Amino acid sequence: MAGRISTGVKLAIGGGIAAVALLLGLSMGRGRDLAPHQPAAVRATKAATPAKPIERTRAQPVTVDPHALLVKRVLPIDGPFRHGDYVWDEGGAPATGPVIITVDLKAQTLSVFRAGYEIGSAVIIYGADDKPSPIGAFPITEKDADHYSRTYNNAPMPYTLRLTSDGVAIHGSDVQWGNATHGCIGVPKPFAKKLFGVTKLGDLVVITDGKMLDTSHAKPA
Repeated sequence: MAGRISTGVKLAIGGGIAAVALLLGLSMGRGRDLAPHQPAAVRATKAATPAKPIERTRAQPVTVDPHALLVKRVLPIDGPFRHGDYVWDEGGAPATGPVIITVDLKAQTLSVFRAGYEIGSAVIIYGADDKPSPIGAFPITEKDADHYSRTYNNAPMPYTLRLTSDGVAIHGSDVQWGNATHGCIGVPKPFAKKLFGVTKLGDLVVITDGKMLDTSHAKPA
């Protein structure tokens, strides 16, 4: 994203991308496979200790419930929104609630929503042509605040949120124009730290390539 993004565009792209999956007509299980029928006592025990999400490859995205995300608020972006830029504002948002992260590769932006309220947005870098970032919905399967790549020369990947078993994650990066990743979603390191702090295993990340949702009913912060 080399050009400028106005507030109006941000509301349509940056904020609106959070619900892009709804236009894809997908059905989701909150980032986890549905468990088979079990006795109530067993279900109650498992509820106290949520199972780790099933690991998937980039070719195995989960499906998305059309009602999983209702956009209630978007953060306005005034002026240019360039590589390295981000906003974070939890004021007025619920302190708890489901977190969904959305990534629009075409707009090169990521947004994070809690209970439908956008609390953060950032410009990203993503996979180059030979290692593209995948399209689809993926649950966070691992968190590692001090991760180093086992594949790419021990490269630092701070505040890693792993999405797939074949190397796709969100992590802190040097977000500059012209930079790219090997399929991961790179965000500014200070933003990555904040994102790491509000997410948990199983939280869903929806990655699209320009699909958008009407956010005309969402209130600006």
